[in-house]
Amino acid sequence: MILKNATIHTMNDNGDVIENGFVETDGKTIKSVGAGNPQEGIDLNGADIYPGFIDAHSHLGLFTSGVGIEGEDFNEDSDPVTPQLDTKDAIYPLDSSFTDAVSAGVTTSVVSPGSTNTIAGKISAIKTQGKRIDDMIIRTVGMKFSLGENPKMTYIDKDSSPVTRMAIASLIREALSKAKRYMEQKQKAESIDDEPEFDAKCEALIPLLKREIKAHFHCHRADDIFTAIRISKEFNLNCVLIHCTEGHLIADELKDENISCVLGPLLCDRSKPELANLNDKNPSILCSEGIDIAICTDHSEVPVQYLPLSVGVAIKNGLSFSDGLKSITCNAAKAAGIYDRVGSIETGKDADFAIFDSNPFEVMSSPVMVVSDGRIVYERN
Repeated sequence: MILKNATIHTMNDNGDVIENGFVETDGKTIKSVGAGNPQEGIDLNGADIYPGFIDAHSHLGLFTSGVGIEGEDFNEDSDPVTPQLDTKDAIYPLDSSFTDAVSAGVTTSVVSPGSTNTIAGKISAIKTQGKRIDDMIIRTVGMKFSLGENPKMTYIDKDSSPVTRMAIASLIREALSKAKRYMEQKQKAESIDDEPEFDAKCEALIPLLKREIKAHFHCHRADDIFTAIRISKEFNLNCVLIHCTEGHLIADELKDENISCVLGPLLCDRSKPELANLNDKNPSILCSEGIDIAICTDHSEVPVQYLPLSVGVAIKNGLSFSDGLKSITCNAAKAAGIYDRVGSIETGKDADFAIFDSNPFEVMSSPVMVVSDGRIVYERN
């Protein structure tokens, strides 16, 4: 496939924009990209080609739209520490939300367990097009941790720990300490007989301790944000701050931490105490301090198809168009640890494109075409 006569927003590290350019795909990947107008190919008549949009934090496919509790599979609240759980075992790709995602240009979603547990399980980066999760998954990218009111309110009703922020942090430290000791014992073992007895929870945390995957911390309040950073430093974790609702209040403290912040949902009300300081200027304030931000829907808190509109709200409140675009392309990919595959238009990367003939962040806009893994998966009528 060749897409030609377009403005190509590569979102590469140089921020190159190619006028009157073309992109050639070779199966699932990008074969070449450059300026010029080849004779062959699909003429886009001057439209803009962006990398396929990335929702950096969602629960897409972990519940079935319109079904209710029978279709909810994102909170295993029978145990506050469940790192052994894997989202790919619960994602339902035939849910209608996947079609909604594709129709908005969202070609990748980072799917996380819910936030009732202190440690909830493995996070999957997936493509939004397909029928079988085994073919859609890019890779396991993280481990979900939750701080603040969600674990507290879940377990206080069960008359079980944790019911305070102190207990939440303690349970996380206990699990990480146990996993670290378990890992060290395995490394020191000279034979299988010397290895510690298999522990599924500890095994699941080893890639995190080796920094092969990232620690995604659900944290809204400033104190919870600092707890996430504190624990990450104690155990040398590669940390991502999810939600970071009060980030704008502590932006000066965060600017030197070199931590990605995934912000959202933005299209919501102040539905709980932790959201009392929700501010639509949060993305622009953090960005002005040089902090790398991504924007998410937290689907189903905000439906996945409103990811571009969420960026529009941030732009309305001071974020630049360029930084808004980064927040759902290259920055989102880097936060998730999948920039080698998606997030920019470069040779060798996945052929995922969102093509618009208008500002993609305006409420009346919709893609002209969406390409996923080198296939046209959506065309506007």
